[in-house]
Amino acid sequence: MLKAYKYRLYPTPDQTILLEKHFGITRLVYNLALECKSNAYKSNHVSLSRYDLQKQLIELKDEFPWMKEINSQSIQSSLLNLDNAYKKFFKEKKGFPKFKKKSSRNSFAVPQNIKIEKSKIIIPKFLEGIDYVMDRPIKGQIRSATISRTPTMKYFISILCETGEIIPDKKLINPETSIGIDMGLKDFIVLSDGTKISNPKFHVNNEKTIKHLQKELSRKTKRSNRYNKARIKLALQHEKINNQRNDFLHKLSTEITNRYDTICMEDLNVKDMIKNHHLSKAISDVSWSSFISMLEYKSKWKGKNLIKIDRFDPSSKTCSACGYIKHDLKLNDRKWICPECGMLHDRDINAAKNIKDFAIKNLLMGHQSMDVEASSMDDRLSKSLRPKKYLVNEALKIDLKNLP
Repeated sequence: MLKAYKYRLYPTPDQTILLEKHFGITRLVYNLALECKSNAYKSNHVSLSRYDLQKQLIELKDEFPWMKEINSQSIQSSLLNLDNAYKKFFKEKKGFPKFKKKSSRNSFAVPQNIKIEKSKIIIPKFLEGIDYVMDRPIKGQIRSATISRTPTMKYFISILCETGEIIPDKKLINPETSIGIDMGLKDFIVLSDGTKISNPKFHVNNEKTIKHLQKELSRKTKRSNRYNKARIKLALQHEKINNQRNDFLHKLSTEITNRYDTICMEDLNVKDMIKNHHLSKAISDVSWSSFISMLEYKSKWKGKNLIKIDRFDPSSKTCSACGYIKHDLKLNDRKWICPECGMLHDRDINAAKNIKDFAIKNLLMGHQSMDVEASSMDDRLSKSLRPKKYLVNEALKIDLKNLP
C-alpha cells in the first residue's frame, strides 16, 4: 500500500536559494518543453515524446551552465509531468497543458536517493541535510518525494512510501452497517439515520477579514516591501481557512469510514455545478470533491465499500416509505407530504434514505458485476426482479440474509 507523509522543512538561507533555483529551472524546462511540443505539432504534425525532449537537455545545459546546479532527475521529472498531462488531455479529456507561472504552485520532484538521518532529510544537491519536523514516523520503504513552497513562503516535503500493508478485503454489505449520505449547502451532509452535520462556512465567516486584507494589498505599490508583507498577510488568512477546512473534512471522513462498512452517495458533477454563478462560491467553500476523494481512499484502506448512485436518480422526489415520485417538487420545498401514503418528509433526510436504498437495490439488479446465484436471494424480493445470475463483484460480497 502506498502512503504519503508530509513534513515541514526549515532550510537555511543558502538552502532556500538552492530550493528556489530548483523551482525556477524545473518550471523553465516544463514551459520550454510545452512550447517545443506544441510548435512541432502545429508546424510539422510531429508528436515529440518525453525521450525526444530529454535528448535536447544536453544542448540546453551547455547553453545555460547554471542548470547543472540542480538535480538532473528533478528536471527529467518535469518532462514526465508534461507527458502525463498530455495523456490526461487525450485519454481522460482533461484540460490542455498550460504554461506554469512563477506565481503558481512551486514544486519539484525527487524520484530517488532520499535519506532520513535523525532530524534531517538528505536529497541530491542537499547532502548536508535539510532540517524538518517529524510529527509522525515514516513506515515503509521510501519511493519518491516532492518538495513544495506555499504562498506564505513555507517549505514542505511529501514523501511517498511503500508500507507493505495489504489492502483488506471488502466488508459484507449489510443494510444495518450501511449509511446513505446526501450532500448539501445548508447542512454539509445529511445521513440516512437522521444525523445532520452543519456547514462550517469557513470562507464566509472570514470574508470580512479577507476583504480588508485585499483592500490593504491593492493600495500598496506592486513588488515593494510593503506590498510583499500585505500579500503574505492575505496568503496566511487563506492558508488558515484551507487548514480549517481540511481538518474538518479529514476528521469527518475518518469518523464515517470507521463507523460504517458501506457508504452510499451520489455521483455529483461538481465541475459543472460550480458554473452556476449563484452557487459557485458556496459549492467551492464546502469542497465536496475533496470530501469524496477522502472517503474513496480511506474506504479502500479500511476495506469498506463506497457505492455511488446515478446523479439523475430522483432521490429527493421519491417517497422513502412507499416509493411515490413527486415530480413537481421544487428546490425551496424543504419539507413535503407524500400524497400517496401521507408521510411527512424532511427533504434531505428522505434523499439520504433513498440514496442508501437505490445503491443497494441497484447492486441487486446487477448494475455492478456479480457472481452469486439468484436463487439464494431473500424471498421478499419480487420474482420479476430476480435475474438468472446474481452478478456480484468479489470485492463487494453481500450478506444476502440481511437484505431488506
